[in-house]
Amino acid sequence: MSFEPFELAPGVTLGGDGFPAVLGPCVIESEAQTVATAERVAEIVGSLGQPAIFKASFDKANRTSIRSYRGPGLEEGLRILAAAREASGLPLLTDVHTPEQCAPAAEVCDVLQVPAFLCRQTDLIVAAASTGRPVNLKKGQFMAPEDMARSVEKARSTGNPRISVTERGSSFGYHNLVVDMRAFRILHATGVPVIYDVTHSLQLPGAEGESTGGRREFAEPLARAAVAAGADGVYLEVHLEPDSALSDRTTQLDPERAAALLGSLRAVRAAVADAPSAETV
Repeated sequence: MSFEPFELAPGVTLGGDGFPAVLGPCVIESEAQTVATAERVAEIVGSLGQPAIFKASFDKANRTSIRSYRGPGLEEGLRILAAAREASGLPLLTDVHTPEQCAPAAEVCDVLQVPAFLCRQTDLIVAAASTGRPVNLKKGQFMAPEDMARSVEKARSTGNPRISVTERGSSFGYHNLVVDMRAFRILHATGVPVIYDVTHSLQLPGAEGESTGGRREFAEPLARAAVAAGADGVYLEVHLEPDSALSDRTTQLDPERAAALLGSLRAVRAAVADAPSAETV
């Protein structure tokens, strides 16, 4: 099934020739950190000519431990995100966890994202899509790719056509995720564009006891394979000092590594576009 490209945010098209990147830290740690990261991301994408959206979460409601840092909360988080937009000029994406968060988040952010663990929550999906903002549905680690068609259907029931799905790996035994490259074609069959979540696919859920571990060294090969397999965009968490991050410290990339990876992904995307299609070989 084909899909119509759509404007994910002003100047950022998803589908067709568009290949956007969603970049930013896992969670808002402070206003200074978030604004500085947004400014650095803007420099990176500006130098590459890369359409991009800045992302950061005001709350990480699914942390492993009750003692883990979650973020500043909705009101303060949206204020900080607005400051990041002002400083960087980039459009915004953030997670929503409850239906009540959707309307205020939509007033500030260009894209609302439904987290992977909540990808079947009907009320949340409908509330997010009802704002009229584009909605990015993260595929649950527990979901077969074809089963995301039902989540897409829930979002579309509101009349909102701007829906995307993000592949972020599937649970494989305990404390491990794998990315099935067939999933991109299967997810495309739902009639929506598919984004690849680079950094969350590297996670080892719960592997560090009170926190999630990860294998950052696999970022480049997995991301390149996903783009070759048909990903329409990439989601990549970027932190100025990843090893000291308050969330996802083992999988986020520093700005320089993120910039190099984006450059290589653009080259892969161009090579795939020039390659013969399966129907012609």
